[in-house]
Amino acid sequence: MRTQNMNRDWIATARTLSSALPYMQRYTGATVVIKLGGHAMGSDEAMEEFARDVVLMQMVGIQPVVVHGGGPMINAMLEKLEIKSEFVNGKRVTDKATVEVVEMVLSGTVNKRIVQAINMASGKAVGLSGKDANLMICDQTNPDLGFVGTPSYMNPTVLQDMAANGTIPVIAPLGAGRNGETFNVNGDTAAGAIAGALKADRLLLLTDVSGVKNKDGEVITELSAQMIRDFIEDGTIAGGMIPKTETALDAIKDGVRAVVILDGRAPNACLLELFTDHGAGSLIRA
Repeated sequence: MRTQNMNRDWIATARTLSSALPYMQRYTGATVVIKLGGHAMGSDEAMEEFARDVVLMQMVGIQPVVVHGGGPMINAMLEKLEIKSEFVNGKRVTDKATVEVVEMVLSGTVNKRIVQAINMASGKAVGLSGKDANLMICDQTNPDLGFVGTPSYMNPTVLQDMAANGTIPVIAPLGAGRNGETFNVNGDTAAGAIAGALKADRLLLLTDVSGVKNKDGEVITELSAQMIRDFIEDGTIAGGMIPKTETALDAIKDGVRAVVILDGRAPNACLLELFTDHGAGSLIRA
């Protein structure tokens, strides 16, 4: 009985691999930017699974680029150091002391944890931030917010060179100011700007929700740019989903073929999106 069950499992695995072949061929040579955040960063098991998926993507010919956040880790370190944060309209005011902690946590602890997980899965990952090689030059978003930046100039050459050498970039969302400042950049915004600069085939925004939902709570599997604008106007898209969908629109305007907002808590979410018929989450294209 045990042998029969194992045989059925093997057959199912073989069928899954066979059915994925057309999608693997379709994405050969494609650049896929993945914004990692939420649950996948919170547990060692989820991180290991994410790392294996990224390495598999590269092995079948995809050029993955990982951009990560780290809000909960920043909050924990600020609390540990007894640095108080103020908020303006729900956005953190990032003073000089805070931005130093942000850089320490994002470029240090969080970035290297992801790099190590990918390398442990037999990949070749290298960590960097938007400050490295002038990848992401920023202007100050709002003086009231302090050292919070909006990408204004992108130089993706270093990422293209890394991809050509079989290296997976893992990028912390920090940008360089024109006068030597360090700017904290929203992770989704940074991922969208990087995907646009690379003219990526896909931008995958991994979140803790299953996608864009209608007013009945059902996931909308495919949206156009105009649908998003209409849904924001009528309140169907609200709260934290607004900046994610606006990031998607900006990325598409900059040349990204499509953006997917999907649940990073789902096992193998990236593989489900790229290599199956039904995909995962909400697909957004022009």
